[in-house]
Amino acid sequence: MSKRNTQAAKTAARERLRQERERQAKRAKAKRQIIVAGSIVAVLAAAGGIGYAVVQANKPSYWAGLKDAKVVAPANTTGTKGTTVVIGKADAKKTLKVYEDPRCPVCAQFEQTVGSTVIKDIDSGKFKIQYIGGTFIDDKDNGQGSKNALSALGAALNVSDDAFLAYKTALYSTKWHPDETTDKFKDDSYLIKVAQTVPALKDNTKFQDAVKKGTYDAWAMAMSKTFDDNKDGVTGTPSFVMNGKMLTADSQGNPPMTVEQFNQVVGAALKA
Repeated sequence: MSKRNTQAAKTAARERLRQERERQAKRAKAKRQIIVAGSIVAVLAAAGGIGYAVVQANKPSYWAGLKDAKVVAPANTTGTKGTTVVIGKADAKKTLKVYEDPRCPVCAQFEQTVGSTVIKDIDSGKFKIQYIGGTFIDDKDNGQGSKNALSALGAALNVSDDAFLAYKTALYSTKWHPDETTDKFKDDSYLIKVAQTVPALKDNTKFQDAVKKGTYDAWAMAMSKTFDDNKDGVTGTPSFVMNGKMLTADSQGNPPMTVEQFNQVVGAALKA
């Protein structure tokens, strides 16, 4: 009789078969566990990704998040959060409120045409100006340039009143002021490039650091809120207010856009 047909051989064969089935069952179980674990990880990862996306979608933008941030006010400011910016001789009896948005093309037009007259009047003591900066153009196209330029103006104001006025003039110049649809002012490098044309700001590392670090970003948001909450009835730029009244050049309520118009409406307000 062959050894294969002995009872012992048959028993040994059955035992090997049983052991092999157990090994296969263990391998199958382990494989199922790996698949299940992988599926759980994938689901958690997907859920985590969705959760992250939801958080990101609902996370306030950088600028919006600054609305309640601590404000670092530039030098040469007063009032709540440093949002009162008055420039001119202390003995000037009246103050002209100037409402502007850095990206405003009409503000740029006014600055290019009448800006030098305004500075001359300030220097002569005819009146002081109170600057109120808005950022509503950013709101229209989800931009950042008005806010970023306003922050840079804060950095210039921290240097001096004159630096602020000169920098504002440069930003509104034909060479540097971008089309309203082009948000160039959102780039710090562009704002610093413009500042290089202003003697008080040229190679001024303190100014440049403030622009790059956003030192006055929260101040810009506070100033923008001052514009939005104004009690003068201002809704557009440029706007000019003296003695609590809007100065307009015609019956349609347009601002004075020529030197002649400006001198006429301001002259009348100074006499009132």
